[in-house]
Formats: sequence, structure tokens, C-alpha cells
Amino acid sequence: MSIKPATEFLNREISLLQFNRRVLAQSLDESVPLLERLRFLCIASSNLDEFFEIRVAGIKQMMKAGSLVRTPDGLTPTQLFAAINKEAHALVEEQYNAFNDVVMPGLEKAGIRFLRRTAWTPQVDAWLRHFFLTELLPVLSPIGLDPAHPFPRLLNKSLNFIVSLSGKDAFGREARLAVVQAPRALPRLIRIPKKVSDGADDFVFLSSVIHAYVDELFPGMAASGCYQFRVTRNSDLLVDEQEAEDLLEELEDSLEQRQWGDTVRLEIAHNCPVEMQQFLMDVLQLSEADIYRCNGPVNLMRLMPVPEMIERPDLKYTPFTPKLPTWSQGDLFAAIREQDRLLHHPYDSFTPVIELLRQSAKDPAVLAIKQTLYRTGAKSPIVDALVEAARNGKEVTVIVELRARFDEADNIDLAERLQEVGAHVVYGVVGYKTHAKMMLIVRRETDGVNAGKLKNYVHLGTGNYHPRTSRIYTDYGLMTADAEICRDVHTVFLQLTSLGKVTKLLRLMQSPFSMVSGMHAKIAREMEAAGKGKPSSIVAKMNGLVEPEMIGKLYAASAAGVKIDLIVRGMCSVRPGVKGLSENIRVHSVIGRFLEHHRVFYFENSAGGEPEVYLSSADWMERNLFKRVEIAFPLLDKKIRTQVTEQLMAYLDDTAQSWSLKDDGSYARIAGGGKPVQIKLLEQLTGIDELEKPKSKPALLPRVAKSSQRKKK
Repeated sequence: MSIKPATEFLNREISLLQFNRRVLAQSLDESVPLLERLRFLCIASSNLDEFFEIRVAGIKQMMKAGSLVRTPDGLTPTQLFAAINKEAHALVEEQYNAFNDVVMPGLEKAGIRFLRRTAWTPQVDAWLRHFFLTELLPVLSPIGLDPAHPFPRLLNKSLNFIVSLSGKDAFGREARLAVVQAPRALPRLIRIPKKVSDGADDFVFLSSVIHAYVDELFPGMAASGCYQFRVTRNSDLLVDEQEAEDLLEELEDSLEQRQWGDTVRLEIAHNCPVEMQQFLMDVLQLSEADIYRCNGPVNLMRLMPVPEMIERPDLKYTPFTPKLPTWSQGDLFAAIREQDRLLHHPYDSFTPVIELLRQSAKDPAVLAIKQTLYRTGAKSPIVDALVEAARNGKEVTVIVELRARFDEADNIDLAERLQEVGAHVVYGVVGYKTHAKMMLIVRRETDGVNAGKLKNYVHLGTGNYHPRTSRIYTDYGLMTADAEICRDVHTVFLQLTSLGKVTKLLRLMQSPFSMVSGMHAKIAREMEAAGKGKPSSIVAKMNGLVEPEMIGKLYAASAAGVKIDLIVRGMCSVRPGVKGLSENIRVHSVIGRFLEHHRVFYFENSAGGEPEVYLSSADWMERNLFKRVEIAFPLLDKKIRTQVTEQLMAYLDDTAQSWSLKDDGSYARIAGGGKPVQIKLLEQLTGIDELEKPKSKPALLPRVAKSSQRKKK
């Protein structure tokens, strides 16, 4: 099928900003508990930070190099930057409107106050002045700007202040400007003791305290203005893997440079005078398009700790305990031999995965353990179990992906820890990130018909081996002893640790080898069924869908009459519902309490008599399909396959947390109310009757009033 990029693909960067708008909409949704709405506001801010650090930084590099390479939707880097600039500025304005008009007034009404300086009582003022003099002043190092004191080098995303001064210093110099950097060791939020304030949950921003007493930093001079600002830098690590003799050492060196990449964004207080803004633009080599004026804290992520600091269960999601399946409370090898076992996180506990490793570490019959680690967290029970296994004499081989973005430092630490106890640690394949989630255990059976023989046990997942994120991300994990799947996993581990030709896999699909062709073949099979008048449908759930060739196959299938439902949490370049192109394609996005993370692919397969369902670590993006080691694995057990299919279809029926993608690239919230799909799954899988009772109808529009229409604060 002939693809016309400019009209048939949605831009991935703009789509990613649209996703962030859907996250922001959760902060306006009155059915979401108030402190959780604050969390969503912070998440939207954090997402936007990464967008600038990686996506915008890359586009600016292309512009600097004079690149004319066009995106699949036909934009040059300069055109794309202009489109992003317009969308991102509107989104930032919406964030601060939500902060000032909705979230902060709601928190204040609930008794959680962030005190402005105009609201400080004499008691609060006295306490904060003492706090400033004893806790802040000793660690602040103001820098007056003159020929002997050039503009300082600023850490990526650090909190800083530009200060205008009048008067002469001790040496008779007339300073006009100074910069104050707030060390990261200082708390960004200061809680006011109850004995000082009349509120139980009163806070003051560090920036407000520095503003109030900034004169103390410049004895004998007067500060006529003090304005917070923050610089965002390019944070993408540039490592020449082909030339690096030691990837770990090369990454360690690069991590030190991450804080000092090229500047890509300047966030500054909205009331900062124009001449000071221009001064910062000049020294940072940024343009007007790169400035984001903030009517509030320049970093809303400063508020992320607040929900944990406040004991207000009425303002948070009802806590729950993930279910521990009965089959997992004993000999896990026996349970897996009996039948395949499925875990659905966060509804099911992650404990069985950890316990499988712990039992393996202690079991004399276990000879070897092979594991991939992408993100595990700084202190990981998974790594603890692998360390114990190595100390107990097991052959432990771990593929650690050092280049997992923003987790590089943690992964370097765990790699060194594993090496210290004798585990074999490798870093995958040069040029390809190892993103597959696999665990292989080799055991010599001690009883039954297989006594004395080697048997493999496997865990495969759609998400990381990370206990904390397993409580907030939706993911599947499969435990199986199926001989063909185990053989395939063994083959993939050989590819990652050894050398040799590609070996055909029996059950798995693998990037960068057979994933694309395998998925294409299954789409073609549905097209053939549709052509014969047989039932045909595809349901695909993933985090991102932007790979042009895969989208082209979906368009061809739609034109052939295949019904296609796509559940895509984040960016999606498919333009759905276009007559003659994609009229049989619907695109949904679900945003809720948990981060939708699992990748599930359903093919009706009427020719084969039973549907096929695959779980995967891979999204349908260029990087996942061509530049990463990924796997997709089938659900062979009919009961498990039916369970996953029913859960997948429940997402399509959701009318409480779902958004529908329109052909112009915008999203509309599906208005139907009812119980969110995630809450239904919580009730079904954990046995809890009800966790949330909506207080009112959810907001249908993600946007709030323009700042010009807001009441002045």
C-alpha cells in the first residue's frame, strides 16, 4: 500500500505531548483523590522534563547540524521544533493553570497549605528567618557577576536565582547582578511546625524563603529583585560503543558529563523583568522560543513528596495488598511443572518472582541461573538472590543493560556487585539494548520420571524485575517449563553471551530478527481471513506505536476489512478512522491509578480455530523492533490465554478512564462513567469489594481556563 507520510502519520513528538496532556487531565478529575491529583500534576512535570532532555535536545542537535531529514509525517527538524514549541508552551500554561486554579485551592480547602510570604504570621516569619540563618545561609554561595566572577556553570535542572542588586560591596565594587544556586541537599519544601503555625499541614517553598531573606547573602547591599530559574540540558548519553574498550568504564565517564550537556530550555519566574530574561538567554545561548515562564515553582516535581508527608487517607487511593497466589506458597518448581503460571501485576504480588530466585539460590539441584536486568532499583531483592546463588556455587550469568536511560548509575553498581561474588556479567550486544525480560533456571530433577535429568524453568515478563514498579505498573509475568519456550530462551541467552549465527526459534519472536516478520505474518493471516469472509480481528496493547512499516501493515489490514483495536498508552502515529485508509481502526488510551505497561497482542486466527495471544517486552517502535533485543512469547495454556483475552477486552469496554484518538491527532475522553477498568481488575483479582467511589463525574476536557481569565492571586 502506498503511504503518504504528511497525511497518513501523526507526529510522534506531538503525540507524546498529547499523552502528557492526558496525564495532566487526571489532576483535574474530581473522581481522583486530591493528593493523587497532585501526584499526577508532578508526573506531568517530570514527563515534560524528560521530553526536553531527550526529544527536544535531539531535535536541536539536528537543527544545529543543518539536517533536513524529515519525520514520517513530513516535517523537517526546524518545522518540528516550531510545532513542538507551540504545543509545549500551551501545555506548560495549562499545568500552571491547573496548579493555581484547581490543585492548590483544593489542597488549601482540605487544610494543606503552601504559605505565600504575604500570609506569613510574625511567628512563621521569625521561625523561617531562624531556619534561613542556621540551615540555609551556611551552605548558600552567592556569586556576584563581574569580570572576575563569570556566570557559573549550572547543573541540569538545578534550582537557581538571579538577583538584582544596588549599592557597593566591601571592595567598593558596584555589583548589579548575582546568581544564587540552591544545593540539591537542601529541602525544596519546608514543613512549618504545628507549634508555630495554626495549620496541621503547612509548608513553605525553599524558593520563598530564599526570596524573603536574600538580602542576608549580600551584607550592606539591597536586593531589588530575586527570581527563580532552572536550566534543562541535553541528558542523552553519547557513547561510542564500537570504539569503547570497556562499556562500563565509558558509561561511568559519560554519566559525569550528563549534568553539563547543551542547554535546551530555560524556565523562569513569570514576573522576572525582561532585561534579566534577556541576560539569561544571552549567557545560556537560548532564544525566546526556549523560555518557559512559570507562574509558580519552576519545578512542580518539588511537590512529589507531599502525599507521603501527609497522613490523610481520605485524600489518597485506598491502599491494597497484591494477591499472593496459593500455588506460589510452596515448591515453585513443582507448581510450574504442573502447569504454566501467570502473574498479573500489580494485582498479583511480585513475591513469587523473587521467591523463585531465592529457592533456586538455595536448592542444591539448581545448577545455573541466567537473567536479564534492565531496571531493578538501587536496592534489589532480585540482585540479592543472584548474589546468594553465586555464593552458593551456582553458575550465575547476568546480562545487565548499562544503558537503561537514567538508571545507568544503579546498573553499574549492581554489575560491580555481581562481579565481586563471581557471577558472569555481560552487557549485551554492542549497538543493541537488551530490553527482553527473561530468567532461565537449569535444574537437575530429583524425583519423578525425570529424576537425574536436566530441566529448564523460565520466567518471561512484559516489565522490569523491579519490585517497586511492579506495584504501580501493569505487567504480566509467565512462569513455564514448556520445553520449546525454554529452548528458545536458552538460545537467546547464547546469542547475548556468545557468538554465532541466528538460530530459528520455535515459539518466541525476537527483535531484531523475527519480531517484525512474525507480526507481519500474523497481520497478513487476518487479512486473508477477512478476504475469505471469515471473522478477523486484531487487538494490540502497548505503550507506543510509531514504526511506519508496522502502521502501514495495519492500514492494509484495515482496508482489507480486519477490525483493529489499538490500546496505546503513550505516543501513537496511527491516524484512525480515515475512510479508505483506517476506517476499521480504533485507538484507545487508558490513564489511571496504575501506569499501563504490558504489551499484549491478540490475533483472532479463525483459520487456526483458536485465537493467538502473545505477551511482549516490545512496543511497536523503531528502537524496539530494530535496535533492541526483545521477545514476544505465546500463551499456550488455554485457560491463561482466555484470562488475558477477557482482561484485554475489558479495556475496550472501559468508559471511565479511556480516551479515544481522533483523526486530527487530538484525544477525546470517552464519557460513560462507571467503574474504571483498573478498579474492576483490582476487585476481581484481589477480592476487594470496592476501592474507590467517584465523588463526581470526571472532567471531560483536559484544558483549564486561560491564565488571562483567572482571578489574580
